[in-house]
Amino acid sequence: MKFFFYSLFFIFFFTRINAQSSEPAFIRDSIDSYIQKGLKDWNLPGLAVVIIKDGKVVWMKGYGVKDIQSNKPVDDNTLFMIASNTKLFTGSSMALLETQGKISLDDPITKYFPTYRLHDTTSTKLASIRDMLSHHIGTKTFEGDFTFWNTSLSREEIMRRMRYLKPPFHFRQEFGYCNSCFLTAGQIIPVVTGESWEQFVQRNFIGPLAMNHTLVLSTGVADQPDVATPYTTSYSDKLNKVPYDNWNNLAPAAAIISNINDLSHWLFMQLDSGNYQGKEIIPWEALQKTRIANSWVKSIKSPLYPTHFIGYGLGLFMADYAGRQIFWHTGGAGGMVSNVCFVPEEHLGIAILTNNDNQYFYEDLRYQILDAYLGVPYINRSLQNLPGFLEQAKAVVNEINGWKARVKSNKSELPLTAYTGVYKNTLYGKIRISQSNNQLVIHYETKPDLSATLDYMDKGEWLITYNNILYGIFQVKFVISRNKVRSLTTPQNPFVEYDPYVFIKE
Repeated sequence: MKFFFYSLFFIFFFTRINAQSSEPAFIRDSIDSYIQKGLKDWNLPGLAVVIIKDGKVVWMKGYGVKDIQSNKPVDDNTLFMIASNTKLFTGSSMALLETQGKISLDDPITKYFPTYRLHDTTSTKLASIRDMLSHHIGTKTFEGDFTFWNTSLSREEIMRRMRYLKPPFHFRQEFGYCNSCFLTAGQIIPVVTGESWEQFVQRNFIGPLAMNHTLVLSTGVADQPDVATPYTTSYSDKLNKVPYDNWNNLAPAAAIISNINDLSHWLFMQLDSGNYQGKEIIPWEALQKTRIANSWVKSIKSPLYPTHFIGYGLGLFMADYAGRQIFWHTGGAGGMVSNVCFVPEEHLGIAILTNNDNQYFYEDLRYQILDAYLGVPYINRSLQNLPGFLEQAKAVVNEINGWKARVKSNKSELPLTAYTGVYKNTLYGKIRISQSNNQLVIHYETKPDLSATLDYMDKGEWLITYNNILYGIFQVKFVISRNKVRSLTTPQNPFVEYDPYVFIKE
């Protein structure tokens, strides 16, 4: 009898040792120290990571702190804004509705919204649900987001204003990442089901997957007992706390808030052909639709990674990587960036959540994990990217310090009162510029929490400083003709939108 129990003990012991040793050396020996060093190198307060392999969680852990004031540690259930990782929930919803016969992905948007308009008549007529989910209506990446993101505009008003987006590319020719397009697709859900987007996603995915801590909307995020605080190092040499985004009006593009524990359930479903704990959540036929490339993002071999092609399905990037097909999406919200990735051929899933939006470590770590499991020769991905990042960040801070040094007591070209008044941009709407002592202050019509100050430097140039540092610090210049102010062009952080806005004085 003793021999029998000793045999069971040794079988259990060596089985456990073999299971651990089957993981790549990086996962067994180095991931903890790699992440700890990465947090320090990239000035990253906190990070949470989960790795799934062969139907099991092999790593689930929080690192660092969720708030630098309280120093409370990140854990498995700490919530982060996953932002655009929401898109696959929306793409999966639309694929599910097509499988149920309620829509066709090739239905034109005007079938459901007869008054919907894009910038030109042809695009309006042709634009389909698939186009909206595939980012190829001809707009630039992030075009319109300064107008739509963190504003008081309703979902319906955002859709109406999409007619003012002027696409620089031909329809279906170029990949241009479009948040308002995902909103438009998501708005079809209430038309065909009678449920809001958030109700549909909750009923079909969040609930059945037991993602019990996950929020489908941004409402109340700051009041959650275990939530990370958002930070940025953009335009500064230190960490700055930034407000939580409110994505409710763009919910199908970016609203979900989750943690690595809940996201592991989502990954299990992705890796088990739409099933979770033996129950079908979404038919394989529908899940497969999300993984078919509708847009090609890139077809040039990467100089850094073993990748040749990148495509986009329904809320999902896809690429070859070391001979396997990988699927992933990133998410960027104010103060937080994330990545969710899976490799069905290897039964591998990864989710990484972070609370500093100005760093690449969340991507470096994903590639490091992929390299380890897919047999790519080791190269430290973090140290590969860090020097260039630090050099660029230092250059930005030095430039800003140079601008600040030019703010003295110089008089502007015209009296300050000449610059005050209402300015208008066709897409955004109105801003109001007022005088406050020796400064000008910009107030944004649909962004009640955002403002910016204008301090005169010299040579007709002003320093614009947003009250939310995430939006940036820049030099700007008014257009003046015949001693009258005609317009002001204002840039913002490319994280929000790449192109500046021209506001015409009324």
